[in-house]
Amino acid sequence: MNEPILRPEAVRALLAWYAQSKRDLPWRRTRDPYAIWISEIMLQQTRVEAVKPYYERFLSVCPSVQALAELPEEQLLKLWEGLGYYSRARNLQKAARTVLAEHNGEMPADYEGLLSLPGIGEYTAGAIASIAFGIRVPAVDGNVLRVLSRVLGSREDVMRPEVKANWREALLRVVPKEAGDFTQSLIELGATVCLPKGAPRCEDCPLRGDCRGAALGIAEELPVRGAKKPRRIEERTVLLLRDGDRTVLRRRPPKGLLAGLFELPHVLGHLGEEQIPALVRTLGLEPLRVERLEDAKHVFSHVEWHMIAYAVRISPEFDGWPSESELLIVPNGDLHKQYAIPSAFAAYKKLL
Repeated sequence: MNEPILRPEAVRALLAWYAQSKRDLPWRRTRDPYAIWISEIMLQQTRVEAVKPYYERFLSVCPSVQALAELPEEQLLKLWEGLGYYSRARNLQKAARTVLAEHNGEMPADYEGLLSLPGIGEYTAGAIASIAFGIRVPAVDGNVLRVLSRVLGSREDVMRPEVKANWREALLRVVPKEAGDFTQSLIELGATVCLPKGAPRCEDCPLRGDCRGAALGIAEELPVRGAKKPRRIEERTVLLLRDGDRTVLRRRPPKGLLAGLFELPHVLGHLGEEQIPALVRTLGLEPLRVERLEDAKHVFSHVEWHMIAYAVRISPEFDGWPSESELLIVPNGDLHKQYAIPSAFAAYKKLL
């Protein structure tokens, strides 16, 4: 790419538009690298409006790297409950402990140092470096790839790593001294004007004079993305086991999907109501009444759970399992306060 990916005039127009049109978001009111880091991790694959209350609550409980590093994991996961992708929270804590141990509790003030922390990739390192420290590096996420694809009129597959790497390298050469505003302006443009679904709002775009996609009438066809592998479908039968005052939970294995979180017990396959009493007895419980609940579906990135469920009233004459068991029975008053239950079970959590 011999010519600049964005002309100097286009960069100035973009910055002027951002100064006038940017949304007032809580993480834009600070240059604290810790707070910016938290927001960037939360915003991965999560809507801005969904993140806002989590961001405020998280910083009230963990206002510093040290507070995050020292927070008990159960409390951390409960704080993250509902945001999904819980590995993000665990990596945050791993990185906080690394910062505490190796950087005297201060976030690294350089791109490479940020990139070395657990859970921080090229995009997040670029975002923190440019926004918090004013370092002239780009941050290329899905919004930025969409904007560039349309501006360039490019039909290259943006899912290919070499395309992203080439455009990042080209952006690196045009990042202005207002690096943080430049990073945020491209992301903001993709989020509010150069929209991912439906027609882009080209009439409001500061780059419309430079946009080949708009000039050629192909903006809505871009970006090109390679076909995704279809998600695997898994059928599951979920059990809502209660004795009135207590509910049975199960802790997931420490690795894999939803690692270490608490869930409602479930098995693969769709079982009929007549099969449930025997299944419950295999857990050492005595079923008293079985009721079919609504069906539900949850979509993960690579798998879909198609769930049927049963509410089972169990005999209260049960003292629980040994401490090493994956199963536990908890007082209903403690359930919502202490245990992080994944949103995969949202249809049934509302019944708890």
